Amino acid sequence: MIGVVIPAHNEEAWLAQCLESVLTAAAHPLLAEPVEILVVLDSCTDDSAQVAHEMGIKTLVTDGRNVGEARCAGAAALIVAGARWLAFTDADTVVAPHWLVRQLDFQADAVCGTVSVDSWAEHPVHVQTRYESLYQAVEGHRHIHGANLGVCSMAYQRAGGFRPLPAHEDVHLVRDLERAGARIVWTATNSVVTSARKHSRCREGFGDYLQALGAG
Repeated sequence: MIGVVIPAHNEEAWLAQCLESVLTAAAHPLLAEPVEILVVLDSCTDDSAQVAHEMGIKTLVTDGRNVGEARCAGAAALIVAGARWLAFTDADTVVAPHWLVRQLDFQADAVCGTVSVDSWAEHPVHVQTRYESLYQAVEGHRHIHGANLGVCSMAYQRAGGFRPLPAHEDVHLVRDLERAGARIVWTATNSVVTSARKHSRCREGFGDYLQALGAG
């Protein structure tokens, strides 16, 4: 089966729309395998668990306040459950209906997709301008996003899996995959929509990158 890992730290405001999009992707008519979705509740003190449970989504609780640890725990649980492919996104992200089908179509060891921003309302105009001047949403790009990443379970294990890092765990995994000889596809044809909120949950993550663009 296919496993989807979604780490969440106090994401009750965003989680439902993320899960709705992943459920739609899991029900794609061209998808021939079952999909198990797992929300990893990382040190949550809000109603994220209730949101997931009301939508029939399985959860796993961690308390490290560490996104790398959360992704690693989710991946490990799904591999034990029989996942041959692991897809990763974030709780403040909406995936496309073809998200999973497209990842599998490449028949690669890993697929690195792109992201687009839902709204720039919280940022000055120059942040969007600078971001778009630096971002390359093209085939063969070299962007790495934990919000849009797929990897074969065997390749993931050969590379050693996610490191328990509070940031940049996605970058380290892809670099480890490269060192292990994995065939990686870098595509802009399978983008996801993510939040540009200023108060992001992960330090040194996407939100902090946008803040840095505004300050630079």
